[in-house]
Amino acid sequence: MASALKNLSDFTTENLPDVSGKIFAIVVSEWNTEVTHALYSGAYDTLLKYGAKEENIFSTKVPGSFELSLGAQKMAQQSNIDAVICLGCVIQGETRHFDFICQAVADGITNVSLKYDKPVIFGVLTPNSQEQAMDRAGGKHGNKGDEAAITAIKMLGI
Repeated sequence: MASALKNLSDFTTENLPDVSGKIFAIVVSEWNTEVTHALYSGAYDTLLKYGAKEENIFSTKVPGSFELSLGAQKMAQQSNIDAVICLGCVIQGETRHFDFICQAVADGITNVSLKYDKPVIFGVLTPNSQEQAMDRAGGKHGNKGDEAAITAIKMLGI
């Protein structure tokens, strides 16, 4: 089915682990704030909905998506943090800047996860336009922030 015809944030919530005692960090890019705030709201609300405690959710902002990796590392290196969710949005432009940033962020977040042996979730949108970003940040295609939170919860169960 074409993505234009469905909610892309369909996910299963079967067999989720108990996360009532887990501590989450959410690292959010300040760039494209309208989008990233919506992603944050989705992630935060989803964590609460599936058992995380409000007092166990910490957040920090970084200037842009490129900085998510270092922000994630600062959070992941704290022994009390169980999972880190990275939220950002890089919109395709006219230059290759998009490609370099997206690749660096994906690699950086992966490396942090492997270095600290804990879930560090890639919740970064890479749309072609602002409209596509909003469609995936609570619009007609769901909220990728919700998905990032569910991914963090599921990864804590493995």
